[in-house]
Amino acid sequence: MMRNIKVEHLIETPVEKQQIELVERKGVGHPDSISDGLAEAMSRALCKEYIEKCGAVLHHNTDETQIVAGRSNPQFGGGEVIQPIYTLLVGRATKEFNGVEIPAEAVALKAARDYLRNTIVDLDLETDMIIDCKLGTGSSDLRDVFQRDRVPVANDTSFGVGHAPFSELEQIVYDSERMLITDLKKKIPGIGTDIKVMGLRDNDDIQLTICCGMVGKYVDDMDHYVNLKEEMVDYVTDLALKRTDRKVSTFINAADNIDANSVFLTVTGTSAEMGDDGSVGRGNRSNGLITPNRPMSMEATSGKNPINHIGKIYNLLSTQMAKDIVKDVPDVEDVYIKLLSQIGQPIDQPFVASAQIIPADGANFNSIKSEAESIMDEWLADVTRITKMVINGELDTF
Repeated sequence: MMRNIKVEHLIETPVEKQQIELVERKGVGHPDSISDGLAEAMSRALCKEYIEKCGAVLHHNTDETQIVAGRSNPQFGGGEVIQPIYTLLVGRATKEFNGVEIPAEAVALKAARDYLRNTIVDLDLETDMIIDCKLGTGSSDLRDVFQRDRVPVANDTSFGVGHAPFSELEQIVYDSERMLITDLKKKIPGIGTDIKVMGLRDNDDIQLTICCGMVGKYVDDMDHYVNLKEEMVDYVTDLALKRTDRKVSTFINAADNIDANSVFLTVTGTSAEMGDDGSVGRGNRSNGLITPNRPMSMEATSGKNPINHIGKIYNLLSTQMAKDIVKDVPDVEDVYIKLLSQIGQPIDQPFVASAQIIPADGANFNSIKSEAESIMDEWLADVTRITKMVINGELDTF
């Protein structure tokens, strides 16, 4: 059956050439991102458990995880959590299949603790967080979808959106958070995992406003705090200047009032310890960014099952399509992919697969159109590849 693939010439100013561009990333320790990370860790663990016990991924969704903030008393050189963060792991899971019982809650709890231990490294799981798990059982008609030996059918009439390439600002915002955590934190352990990067580009001026919860036990006093901020400013600015020729200004914890001894200090490195709640889907889109200059889906991606949940599959798939078009097709400045499903129809046959392409000046659009259609068709023909990539941890969802 021919797929309904539409490729059109988009007449629009490419993002890189627009005057104002905004980009945001909530880091892994932001309460919303913690919820995303826990939801996805549980889903991947359940997928592997189902494959081991039953030979296939069974129905589940863990995308309703919630975080209720605690209370803390951060201090230079220490501090303590007064009221633990409360985390509710909630969703649906298959707990029995053909006489085989699956310990879904135990699998989910272990996955959650392992994720927190490896990601929110300054959190003490013994004292700083209460983790509760409430997984209901999916309905029999939904579970039946996963037993069919064919391309899964869409669970909903929904859409996914992706774009490529990243603009300079998008890449800088993404890399700033990632490198602060994966690189500079090795030298400066006082950097917390709760980092939010907001990027503004006004023509050729880039301003990065970064919020970072510093970890009190690694910060001696106010002078030390100020010095660490200055090191972070220099690090991020240098990082950005390797990715752009534009002017870059960086601000760290702009709300600090040094004279009033009011600064962003934490015990655990996350604001979830003292007033900030978190929910799945309220932060980064599946490409790791929040990009108001681009089309976006509001769908939460983390924690949804990777078999037939369009909110997950089509958002990830559209991004992979867009990346491959930019990589393999010459003269594409921007590409936007929109994939729409129809409930009950095979996921390799979307209701429509749309590509809107801004070509370079003078480009042969007919050639671009043909190559883009081919790439989209190849991905749809092998749509279950996305499922395998998710289970193997090859794709991030936030």
